Amino acid sequence: MQQQQPIYPTTTSGFVDERRRLAPKTADAFKAFSQSVFAEGAIPAETKQLIAVAVAHVTQCPYCIISHTRSALRHGVTPEAIMEAIWVAAEMRAGGAYAHSVLALEMISHTQKKSSEEEVKR
Repeated sequence: MQQQQPIYPTTTSGFVDERRRLAPKTADAFKAFSQSVFAEGAIPAETKQLIAVAVAHVTQCPYCIISHTRSALRHGVTPEAIMEAIWVAAEMRAGGAYAHSVLALEMISHTQKKSSEEEVKR
C-alpha cells in the first residue's frame, strides 16, 4: 500500500533560515513580536497558548495548530483544556455563520417583498 504524501511540507530549520535570508529585518521583527505577544503578562502564558490553539483552528493553520498545541502542553496545559479551547473555537466559528444568517434572511425578505409588490402592480 502506497503511503499518502502530506498536504503541507514539514517545517524545517531550512525554511526558517530561508525566510530569514530573504527578509532578515522582517523575520527578526516578527520573531521579537511573537516572543513579546506570548510572554508572561496580564494573561498567563499558558492561557495565551490556549487562545492561540483556538485561533489556529478558526484560521485553519495546520502549522499553528501543531506548534501552539505543543507549546500549550509544554506550558502544562492539559489535553482536556486544549480540547475545550478547540470546542470554543468551533462554537464561535459556527456562531459566526448563525449570526451572519441575518444577511441572507434580510435579502430573502427584501426579495419576497419586491416580488409581492410587482405582483400587485400586474
